[in-house]
Amino acid sequence: MQVDLFSKIKASYNSFSKTEKKVADYILNHKSDVIYMSITDLADASGVGESSIFRFCKSIDLKGYQELKIKLAHTIELNNKTPHLSNEISMQDSTGELAQKLLVSNKDALEETYNLIKEADIVRTIELFKNANRIYFFGVGSSLITAMEAKSKFMRITNKTECSMDSHLQIMSASLMTENDVGVFISYSGSTIDTIASAKAAHERGAKVIAITRFMKSPLSNYADITLLSGANEGPLQGGSLSVKISQLYLLDLLYSEYFKMTHQVSAENKELTAKAVIEKLV
Repeated sequence: MQVDLFSKIKASYNSFSKTEKKVADYILNHKSDVIYMSITDLADASGVGESSIFRFCKSIDLKGYQELKIKLAHTIELNNKTPHLSNEISMQDSTGELAQKLLVSNKDALEETYNLIKEADIVRTIELFKNANRIYFFGVGSSLITAMEAKSKFMRITNKTECSMDSHLQIMSASLMTENDVGVFISYSGSTIDTIASAKAAHERGAKVIAITRFMKSPLSNYADITLLSGANEGPLQGGSLSVKISQLYLLDLLYSEYFKMTHQVSAENKELTAKAVIEKLV
């Protein structure tokens, strides 16, 4: 039987500490917002420390913040009676309605990402790319697919890119990076343990760390020299959202295009060479 998280919070309310009550109050008053917030965002919004969020989760028998968001999403869906695929898309939508809502969702993600772009950060990132000996792309789960796409795209114009498929290999690569290398770490939440560990290892080696994430304040951003924000919202039940991936790829496409412009002669030659290398593979 699905447990109503709000009922559980209310039932335990009197046993909470003063800071835990602040967290409970914020969650109860901003139910739909919290599922899209990072742990740092919730801590700031409720006026407590991140450790208080963890203690609150433990107080209601949850392992951590991500489980809290999953339970919260389930409870909201349960209270709505009708299952929802996302915050706006429901099981009752016709194919036409679904197509329109997905279009709007993807357009909104791109527009928000565009509005979050800081030109100075893009220029600085490209300078780091240009001067780097190696450019490593990191990610796990669906973010690994994005990292591999980035590696594939940049590989057409430069031989400096790397991306390992395994999280163990990724942290090994990070531990061997130097101050002349750049690591691009992709994580929607900025709270993925393996990605944070690799970013920490790269940072400790003196490498430049670029984070592509949804949240400016996140554990990953703590190790980043530059944080590039993607604008898509993804609930805890929407892992692998294409809106998120599209917004991340948009940023990577911008970086690719700017890098190509800055290194036009070499990149154009490399693009021709890699195109010729695969031309015989085409029918």
